[in-house]
Amino acid sequence: MLKLSTKASTLGELRNSGWVSKPVKREIHDNFLRMLSRGEELYPGIIGYEDTVIPEINLGLIAEHDLLFLGEKGQAKSRLMRLLARFLDAEIPYLDLPGCPVHEDPFRPITEQGKRAVRELPEEKIPIAWWPREERYAERLAPGTKFADVIGEIDPAKLAGGVSMSAEDSLHFGLIPRMHRGIFAVNELPELDELVQVGLFNILEERDVQIRGYPIRFDIDMLIVFSANPATYNRSGKVIPQLKDRIGSVIHTHYPPSRSQGIEIVEQEAKIEMDGEFPVVVPYFMREIIEQMSVAARKSKYIDQQSGVSARFSIANYRTMVASARQRAAVLGEKPAVPRISDLGHLYSSSLGKLELDLMSSHQMTERQALDAILAEAIREVFGEYVDRHGLHEIAEIFSKGVKIEVGDMLPSSHYAERLKRVPPAWEKAFEANASSDEAVRASCVEFVLAGLYATEQISRSQKYGKIVYEV
Repeated sequence: MLKLSTKASTLGELRNSGWVSKPVKREIHDNFLRMLSRGEELYPGIIGYEDTVIPEINLGLIAEHDLLFLGEKGQAKSRLMRLLARFLDAEIPYLDLPGCPVHEDPFRPITEQGKRAVRELPEEKIPIAWWPREERYAERLAPGTKFADVIGEIDPAKLAGGVSMSAEDSLHFGLIPRMHRGIFAVNELPELDELVQVGLFNILEERDVQIRGYPIRFDIDMLIVFSANPATYNRSGKVIPQLKDRIGSVIHTHYPPSRSQGIEIVEQEAKIEMDGEFPVVVPYFMREIIEQMSVAARKSKYIDQQSGVSARFSIANYRTMVASARQRAAVLGEKPAVPRISDLGHLYSSSLGKLELDLMSSHQMTERQALDAILAEAIREVFGEYVDRHGLHEIAEIFSKGVKIEVGDMLPSSHYAERLKRVPPAWEKAFEANASSDEAVRASCVEFVLAGLYATEQISRSQKYGKIVYEV
């Protein structure tokens, strides 16, 4: 966009300023290439898509395509759609006409009111206002969306005032005409009513609509983006073929390809303040277990894989784990607060409802039982990696001598330190999992090793009143 030292306030001033009208896709194309050539950050906050998703989005924008983001829930589809608005100009001028529902291009009006004003009034008498970037993006969730919401409807009040039903002035405009020269996004496209899909098809192809049987032609200028789950998008009859055919680029999203990237996403999105009155220190193996739960759930035969397991599953569980540790720190006066395996006993509250069971495989299994199985698998996987690295299996021999260790989410860290004074030096290997002399960190290491030994069936455990006892 041409930067003006003083913004034009009339059509005449705008014409003299040298401002150039562009279709919105060309505007995005030019701004995107400019940012790309300067090495600017294009998609802030997006992790793990550098070599897969982002190149496809880039090509779609350069090709000036309408886009579809196709992937399971929790794969940043909505965030990516919203980020497209940053490639718009900071602001654009429009005809500031009383009662006009459309932000008209001053040089290319599409409504009768806009055309009449440009045709009949002197340019110095036609007011110009400026539309900021942040207002040029609109989003709609497909379920429950009606034709009148996104396209428009005949306005009974205007008919009562004597306006002809076949006239443009009889319309109440929907979201799409109101977002002329902007970006319009539809979440969960397959759930959109078929009549609305037909309306979108007409807009993508012919730039016209029919309302109550009356053809109304608008040369609507817009980038339209959609999101969908592959399981429903590919189901026959859910999306009309004509609409599919006119979507320029289909962008396939995915879950984090590595656990470390998943952890990076969780920490970014959880937005937890780790300092404050009760600071928190999270051992890396606890972060690994939280993210590994999502990895395990995405492979579990008990979980409906077509539904997917959102990144929100990890994020909510991470926040709950930290909250449990902070609660203990506040009650017992411990600083820092350090999450332990026993804190994961509270994950039901943040997990239930985020997993959809596969009814064919889970049979009579409850969601809680499925979560228990997923947590056990995650601990087993992470623990196995630490065993290979540190030889923690030696600690299992301690229990053959009749040692019992009690743990719990509200037990003081000093309790663990006191118990370990009476067990062999082999326990020192447990602290290689997270080297620290802090009692709270060491207590977390103890619980990790105990839970890992139990998950690998080397020791047994019993649970009562929120406390767990490990023994042979």
